[in-house]
Amino acid sequence: MASHRHSDPPSDPALRVKALESLLTEKKLLEPAALDALIELFETKIGPRNGAKVVARAWTDPTYKKRLLSDATAAIAELGYSGMQGEDMVVVENTPAVHNLLVCTLCSCYPWPVLGLPPVWYKAAPYRSRAVIEPRAVLKEFGLELPESIEIRIWDSTAELRYMVLPERPAGTEDLKEDALAKLVTRDAMIGTAKVAGPSR
Repeated sequence: MASHRHSDPPSDPALRVKALESLLTEKKLLEPAALDALIELFETKIGPRNGAKVVARAWTDPTYKKRLLSDATAAIAELGYSGMQGEDMVVVENTPAVHNLLVCTLCSCYPWPVLGLPPVWYKAAPYRSRAVIEPRAVLKEFGLELPESIEIRIWDSTAELRYMVLPERPAGTEDLKEDALAKLVTRDAMIGTAKVAGPSR
């Protein structure tokens, strides 16, 4: 008889959430599409939009940038973003010589107030292990190929400390206002798996 491997069973909290979701859906108290839309909102809009505003402010205000790099928690709170999963923040700056990449090797610690909910790949074991062991290969899979001359620094988030990347400001944005700059900034650029692209022509 051929053997085959099963994936690990879901955790107890995951099973409880699934059971609760199924019950609420069955009783017609919850629309699955509405739940999906809510999750999408947190994953791609609310959190990342906040972080993008922090980045744009740092790009346009040198004194704010200095505060952000020296005391990220306080500087981010100045813009109204704080709370659970963002109590102790550190912002690391990408430069032409250094590229920063975020990971949580133990679980999926992540700065929710500025980046929203963590993407599925951030929580996956392959990313959590390979980002530390072979960061250039991982970045290449995200479409970001960096020359050997650029140093890659890995920042491992914990329950006590969470990181956010301040990406490099792209060329051709010198005349853009803060709001327009914020629209260019993506979640992945603030994790370090992408760079910020300049405005499309």
